[in-house]
Amino acid sequence: MQSHQHRSEHWIIVRGIAEVTINDDIKLLNSNENIFIPCKAKHRLANYQSEDLVVIEVWYGDNLNEDDIVRYEDIYDRK
Repeated sequence: MQSHQHRSEHWIIVRGIAEVTINDDIKLLNSNENIFIPCKAKHRLANYQSEDLVVIEVWYGDNLNEDDIVRYEDIYDRK
């Protein structure tokens, strides 16, 4: 679970089924579906299927830097 202070994102599902969490809302998205993640929204992407998940992620904003990440939960223990 993370957010960005300076950018929003647009995710397009190319293949597979994505579980997308934005704040407290959880949606399942299939191939050819998309979702917009507003700036500062807490969000997460998960794949609980056996098929690979392929996603195109587009960033919008004035600061498109990887340092613009606030992490709330991270199973990979990234900082």
